[in-house]
Amino acid sequence: MPNRCDVVVLGAGLAGLVAANDLVAGGADVVVLEARSRPGGRVLQQTLADGRRVQLGGEVVGPHHLAYRQLVDELGLTLESSFTQIFGHDTHVLLDGREIVDSFGWLDKADQEIYLRCDDDFGRLASTVDPADPWSHPHARELDAISVADWLRSRGATPNVVRARRLAMLALAAESPERTSLLADLRKEATAPEPRFYDYDTWESLRVAEGSGTVIQQLALPVSSRIRYESPATHVRVTSGGCTVRTSDGEVFSSDAVVSALPVGPLRDITVEGVSDARLASLHSQRNARVSKVVYVYPDSFWERNDQNGSSYFEEGIIGGTWSQRDGILSALIPAERHGIFEGTPNSLVQAELLGEVERAFGPSTAAAEQVFINRWGVDPWTQGYITAWRPGDVMRVGPLHGTHEPPFYVCGSDQWVCGYMEGAVRTGRAAAAAALSGGWGGAEARTKWTA
Repeated sequence: MPNRCDVVVLGAGLAGLVAANDLVAGGADVVVLEARSRPGGRVLQQTLADGRRVQLGGEVVGPHHLAYRQLVDELGLTLESSFTQIFGHDTHVLLDGREIVDSFGWLDKADQEIYLRCDDDFGRLASTVDPADPWSHPHARELDAISVADWLRSRGATPNVVRARRLAMLALAAESPERTSLLADLRKEATAPEPRFYDYDTWESLRVAEGSGTVIQQLALPVSSRIRYESPATHVRVTSGGCTVRTSDGEVFSSDAVVSALPVGPLRDITVEGVSDARLASLHSQRNARVSKVVYVYPDSFWERNDQNGSSYFEEGIIGGTWSQRDGILSALIPAERHGIFEGTPNSLVQAELLGEVERAFGPSTAAAEQVFINRWGVDPWTQGYITAWRPGDVMRVGPLHGTHEPPFYVCGSDQWVCGYMEGAVRTGRAAAAAALSGGWGGAEARTKWTA
């Protein structure tokens, strides 16, 4: 006999845990199927022997990430300033040398003026885009068809101005501006209070003092008895009369509704029946950038003694850039376009080469690195990527069905918001739970504060 419940949630990452908690609070009987042996998905924390908490996945948020901020408050945790408040200068490791200067101060005066003008033009254009409905923009198709880089050139950007934006995208591990839809970038920045080129103060100026992994721990605890670990779903069948989910070991779960909180890559690996071809085509058109995260642990932040704040940009190499996670801890991302080089590096050499990149930016440390953590999110079968990626044409290809539900099949996760982030996971997790509950799947009470 199949296991019976009201709602099956696929995935115990941040979005899945948020959805499960809200569903249970609304009176639903829930089972969460998680492929791994742990909760959290792309949010992962490790505590060092000295008590420092290291974030190996999702780490920072911005002031306008209201859903995540509300969740942190509900859990009794605290937000504090992140790396954006550290004194010192940025470091740019360029082909023609190292520059320790804020923003893109290595540009000459004429290029800086062009950069600022393009930034203003971008912000004004972003203000015309509705992030919830970019398809309604009168020039949506044209804006989606052009890359960010081509748009910059159309505005008079010089090669060095485009180069500066490429460095910024590499540090974020986003795809190159040559391969990023302008409409997608406008849509993302339209969620910010003052749209402009990506700004760390806007998007990454806050962190959970207790660690973002602690958010996961507290979310998992109330629903711990409902989570089935090492139980990846392989087949989902959806009908108005009921749904079934089969796992890799043949276990079957019967429910009234299914909430998928899976990244778009792993979701493509599941056979889904009963959902319209149009909805599946939209879901299966979404991309994730194949990215890995590296975390370097040192006794202290030695770079600050050189008036460097830990933020860096690499024009060439393996990593795209670094930022200071906590005292003595540097985070780095390996962008998609360098992932093949990274994966082709022998395991016996990779740590030394990654440490060499830090030395290129900050000079030799007075003490050796204590640890180097490497999380290969890009090749992990249960993530198949780390952040969203939108190439020219993708916004129109995915279309207005992005992030929408087809009851009794619901979706959530950072991929289902305008641009990812932990904010997207929380926001869509709560919205999916509220939608399922309002559809009568297991309960009448729903916390709908974050459905907008």
